[in-house]
Amino acid sequence: MQRPHVQETGVAVAPPHTQVPQRTGASATFSELLKRVKAEGLLDLDPKYYIGRLVRNTTLLVAGLTAFFLVGDSWWTLAVAVWMGLCGGQSSFMWHDAGHKAMFRNKKAASAVGYFHANFVNGVSFGWWVNHHNRHHSNPNHLDMDPDIGRRTAIFDLKQYASRTGVQRFIVRYQSVLFFVLLVLESFKMHKTAVRSIRQGLTKRPVLESALLLARAAIYLTCVFTVLTPLQAVAFILVQQATLGVYFGMIFAPNHKGMDVRDGDEETLDWLERQVLTSRNIRPSWFIDFLYGGLNYQVEHHLFPAMPQKNLGRARELTREYCAERGVPYHEVGFFASYREVAGYLHEVSAPVRRGEVDAHLGRAA
Repeated sequence: MQRPHVQETGVAVAPPHTQVPQRTGASATFSELLKRVKAEGLLDLDPKYYIGRLVRNTTLLVAGLTAFFLVGDSWWTLAVAVWMGLCGGQSSFMWHDAGHKAMFRNKKAASAVGYFHANFVNGVSFGWWVNHHNRHHSNPNHLDMDPDIGRRTAIFDLKQYASRTGVQRFIVRYQSVLFFVLLVLESFKMHKTAVRSIRQGLTKRPVLESALLLARAAIYLTCVFTVLTPLQAVAFILVQQATLGVYFGMIFAPNHKGMDVRDGDEETLDWLERQVLTSRNIRPSWFIDFLYGGLNYQVEHHLFPAMPQKNLGRARELTREYCAERGVPYHEVGFFASYREVAGYLHEVSAPVRRGEVDAHLGRAA
C-alpha cells in the first residue's frame, strides 16, 4: 500500500491515480464522524436557505430571458446564449439538492423543484437522474457498478478498452484532450438520454416528464425562431447547449476522475473509506462555492449527501480533522490542479493504446 503524503495542513492526502488500498485508517468509522457532524446540527434542513437559492436562480434566469427579448434580432444574442447556458448549470444544483432531499422535508415540494429544474429548464429526466445518481453515490468509481463511469466513451481502466469500437477507440487514444472537447455535446447527450429513458419505461412518472419536456421544447424553439433569424436561432441553440455541456463537465469531471478506481464483486472498503478515497475536493472560496454549487466539497457531499449546501464548509473542517486523526487519505487541490490531474490520469490510462501495447498490459494484469 502506498503511504499518503501530507500537505502543509497536516491532512493526509492520497497520491492520485493509485489503486485502492485494502484498508486505510482501520480505526476510523463513519459513525464517529457522523456523531460530530450531527452534534453541530449540520444535517438539519434549512428550507429558508433554499428558498433564497431558488429566488436567486430564478432571478438569473429571468435576467437572461429579459436580455434575450431586449437584444432581439442581433448576433449579440449569442452572449445571452452563454449566460443562459451558465444559468442552466446553476439550475442543475437545484434539482441535485432536491433529489438528495437536502432541500425540503416535504417530498412533493422537493419533487416539484426537481422536475421543474431538470425537465422543464434543462431538458433532463429527473426520474432517470435520481436513479442514476443514487447508484453512483453507492459505488463511486467502481468500474462495474458506477454508471457515471460506464456511460462514458473515455476509459478509466485499460480493461474497458475492449468494449470500445470504431471512433470510440480513436477518442480513447487522445482522451486526455478529447474528453474535455466532447463536453460541448454533454447537454445534447442528456436530452437524448431523457427521451430514451422515458421511452424505455425507466422513469416513475413518464407522462409528467414527457409533458414537461415537450412544453420546454415548444416554448424554447418558438422563442428562438420567432425572435431571431433562422441562422441566429440555430447558432443560439448550439452556443447555449455547448456552454451548458461544458459547465456540466466542469462540475462533474474533477470530482472523481483520476481518483482511486475500484473493481470486482467483493467490497473491501467501509462507507467512509469508499467515499473519501474516491473523491477529490476543490479548494473553496466564495467564487468556487458559487461556481460548483457546493459540489467542490465532493468528499463531504458523498459522506453526507442529504446535507444542505451551506453546511458543507463546516463539515469539510470536521472531516479533514477526523481523517488527519485516523490517517485516512483526504485529497484536495486547487481549481486548475484538479483538471490537470484528470487530464494526466486519462493520458496515463490510454498510453498503452497509443503505443499499441494493450494486449501486453492486459496479459501482465491477468
